[in-house]
Amino acid sequence: MPNSVFKNNVVIITGASSGIGEELALQLADQGAWLTLAARSEDKLETLASECRNRGGKALVVTADVASEDRCVKIIDETLEEYKRIDTLINNAGYGSAGHLHELPDLRELEKVMDVNFRGSVYCTYHALPHIIKTRGRIVGISSVLGKVAAWGGTAYCASKFAMAGFFDALRIEQHGSGVSVTMVYPGYVVTKFAGNVVKPDGEKMGEKGLRFYGKSMMSAEKAARIIIDAAAKRKREKVLSGLGKFAVFMNKLSPKLVDQIALKIQAERKRRTEGK
Repeated sequence: MPNSVFKNNVVIITGASSGIGEELALQLADQGAWLTLAARSEDKLETLASECRNRGGKALVVTADVASEDRCVKIIDETLEEYKRIDTLINNAGYGSAGHLHELPDLRELEKVMDVNFRGSVYCTYHALPHIIKTRGRIVGISSVLGKVAAWGGTAYCASKFAMAGFFDALRIEQHGSGVSVTMVYPGYVVTKFAGNVVKPDGEKMGEKGLRFYGKSMMSAEKAARIIIDAAAKRKREKVLSGLGKFAVFMNKLSPKLVDQIALKIQAERKRRTEGK
């Protein structure tokens, strides 16, 4: 794609080792992007980087946990050392947690969710922003429909995603006239390993129950990445990925009480299905 928006575009992707992040990397490599792939798993990143190079992109691997500001600085510094500039930052790293607030043994799990989902996005964006201003580039925040519509058992996760929405919406206003675009993305349920890695209050991962919990109404990671890349290329303000997600957001504005009632019924059914009853 010689005329692609992202050809030779320096793109940082956090949470790049699997799921949406991995698919974003592959599709951007197809367009000839110069990628920085950041996540905690070096082995997975190296495998992905090799595939990205085979597809015509460049790929730099940076092993980092975005919950640490120092590691986020490392992502930015190593990108600048390798490519000399930053054009696009995709804040994709995420951590899932499920459970009622009163079920948590303490607040450490809530803090971990906030550290990865919210503060990790803030750290990366803060340290990349001066360089993105120079290139009049793009910032993308990948949130969730649960960053617009709260859900049963999602106290910590929803808080982190609502916080992301507020942060990036404010940043968009601040950067008006600078040439920098801020695109917020709100995926619904996407087929990745994320659902199985959601952590319950007892510290165990949901595993296969996670996939049963979210059911069959899930978008493929390939389709989600394609929509996200298109929204970023066009510098869209925001993008809700699924029809169901758009309906939920619309209804939440029209009748929040009704959405609460529907959500409770849906969650009760999914809980029943998860527990095999």
